[in-house]
Amino acid sequence: MTPTVAARRSALSAIAALLAFAAMFQPAPARAEAPSQYMQRVMNELVQAQRSRSVSAFSTVLRSHMDVPGVGLTALGDHARSLPKAERPSYYSAMINFIAKYSAKEAPKYPVSRAIVTGVGAETATGTDVDTEITVDGSPYEIRWKVVRSGGALKVRDAQVIGVWATSYINSLFQDYIANNGNNPRALVMALNRY
Repeated sequence: MTPTVAARRSALSAIAALLAFAAMFQPAPARAEAPSQYMQRVMNELVQAQRSRSVSAFSTVLRSHMDVPGVGLTALGDHARSLPKAERPSYYSAMINFIAKYSAKEAPKYPVSRAIVTGVGAETATGTDVDTEITVDGSPYEIRWKVVRSGGALKVRDAQVIGVWATSYINSLFQDYIANNGNNPRALVMALNRY
């Protein structure tokens, strides 16, 4: 016996009503984190890593929050085309380890006692500037972070300290090394792994 059209409609209406009723008791989707809230959370994690002076702690924060492909490929400049896609994950890992080791080594020189968000710019296609202030040995320092959306999540693309963007420093360092070593980005990856 096949159900009539009216019976099918009645069954579909009942299912739809049940789904609507069940939806009323589902938690609402979490509101997306604002760039200022995100950056405060990142800074809290960075301060904890700084206090631990641990390469592992810095590495975890970098892997979680840095726009690794954006920073990594930009740092290679024109040499990015010479590094096969299959080798990029090992390059990204070496880059993170290099930055984490450097950060852990320098951490004792700059004991941060406080880190707060002080302002946030408008979100544009190129990202959002988040202004912050850290206190080191009682002295305040302003840091501007560039936060971007990557795959729906917020990530840190850059940081400006005393007027200098961190990526410009990394770009020069990495590209100069490649240029001085046969224009081969693999030489950089090997050097980063040795650091």
